Amino acid sequence: MATLPGTSAGPPPSLPDPGVAVWEWQDEFGRWRPYPSGVCSYIEQSFQALMAKGRQSLPSWPVNGSIPLGQADSTLAPYIIDIPNLTQFRQDTGTMRSVRRHVFQLDSAAGQGVVWEWQNDEGGWFPYEMTVCTYLEQAFTVNTPQADLGLFGYKYSIDFISQTQTNKVTGYQRRIRRRVDSPYPVTTVTGPPHAGPSCTCQQCLLNSGTGPITSRFRHSMVNLPGPSAGTAPRPSAGNLVAGRTAGLSSSLVGFVPYNKPALSGARSMPRLNVHSAGAAPQSGAIAGPSPANTTSKGVSVPKLPVNMSRPSKVSRALAGGSSNPEEVVKKYLEELKAPPADEDCIICMEKLGAPSGYSDACESKTIRPESVGRLAKCTHTFHLLCVLAMYTSGNKDGSLQCPSCKTIYGEKTGTQPNGKMDISILSESLPGNEDCGSIQITYHINRGIQGPEHPNPGRPYSARGFPRYCYLPDNEKGRKVLELLKVAWRRRLIFTIGTSSTTGESNTVVWNEIHHKTEMDSNISGHGYPDPNYLDNVLAELAAQGVTEDCLRS
Repeated sequence: MATLPGTSAGPPPSLPDPGVAVWEWQDEFGRWRPYPSGVCSYIEQSFQALMAKGRQSLPSWPVNGSIPLGQADSTLAPYIIDIPNLTQFRQDTGTMRSVRRHVFQLDSAAGQGVVWEWQNDEGGWFPYEMTVCTYLEQAFTVNTPQADLGLFGYKYSIDFISQTQTNKVTGYQRRIRRRVDSPYPVTTVTGPPHAGPSCTCQQCLLNSGTGPITSRFRHSMVNLPGPSAGTAPRPSAGNLVAGRTAGLSSSLVGFVPYNKPALSGARSMPRLNVHSAGAAPQSGAIAGPSPANTTSKGVSVPKLPVNMSRPSKVSRALAGGSSNPEEVVKKYLEELKAPPADEDCIICMEKLGAPSGYSDACESKTIRPESVGRLAKCTHTFHLLCVLAMYTSGNKDGSLQCPSCKTIYGEKTGTQPNGKMDISILSESLPGNEDCGSIQITYHINRGIQGPEHPNPGRPYSARGFPRYCYLPDNEKGRKVLELLKVAWRRRLIFTIGTSSTTGESNTVVWNEIHHKTEMDSNISGHGYPDPNYLDNVLAELAAQGVTEDCLRS
């Protein structure tokens, strides 16, 4: 097993005194959200067991293994935490999110089971990341009337008397609340060291003086401005409230991807040429304004064959045209006559020599509970019944994705609603890409009725903020990303129907883990340029969805 960059081989160090472990996942806007304390207890218990097992075989980090969250909470059945890569993998959609682990002192907010939350416009409550909760709890317990979250890169001030959060720029207020739950799990192990070059993001400043983890992703707060004049200075590690230790003897574990873009408004600018990469909106739907449907004088408008109006592969499959799920499993996995009995199936966490943990939940006429198979390309091994359960919980489009290494078998398709993708070539340059023009992508999706592949077939879905405008540099790599985005659009992978992380609205069109830049000439919200790593990052995200350069040659 490999060792993390900047770390030495050997088991993670132990804490001199017990602490509490908090596991968090990162949403598409770069915000960290703690798992509930009960789920954290299960994750930590499984993590410690994997560490103990790893020390018996090879004392190095990362520890190999996965943690299925469905065993802690049935509503999390599709989710698996992949420990070596520190990602949360959703089996039915292939979505991957970063996870991390912090260790806090026993008398911290986490040790007391205190979680501070803010309320969105729809009335839903969302927890602050645990470092913020710890800061707020300390300020609250010493009767401080107000707290400033500028220390964490947020433009919010907290008023404990009125229980409100105020945006210091817009003045917009939201309700906050203090909720007491079960304490987070006690631990005596910090986990792997936080290693890498120096960084001034708040996550690293709070990490007890250790540097940030190295990653191809940038930290979510690196580009955020520091506190404005008159606000408190950035705290040193573990010192958030004046005169008091913040109790953040923490070990930060995990990747921190760049923020997912928010929506930007329509732009009015000259276009050199414009072409369409999608079907026209459905008849009868209300279409918003589309400046990308106009061209500069004297320029032709070629049409690209990216058509979403004809029945998709998913729609045809769910209408009865796909292969039987058991046939799909047998197509990609070779059943083993002598499986490695002592190895674990990372889907159900049972030994491969024992029956599948999904024997009671997934019935099959042709697959026995003890049957074990190996995937052809990556050679990872699982219970066939576990793979069947994973496949039937997803799109059932005839493709499989290995839950261990994420290798895709077949052609993965998504559940994006019908719409249109327009492409414009602009003369303006993007910041950091002054040597070339830019590409504007305009996505059009209208409200409609959910199909059989969607969460609630037959129910309406909304489409907020369309058309959506996104930008790429018009250079060789930017044009390659554009061509791959066209493939992702055809395969219905760019959007999906789900619950909005910003508004809490369900049954609405949301982004589907392929990040886009929605600011052209600024980077105020972190969703614009310059960002020298963006094109490489989005190429990796496309590859994780099975969209690679090989798709352009086929």
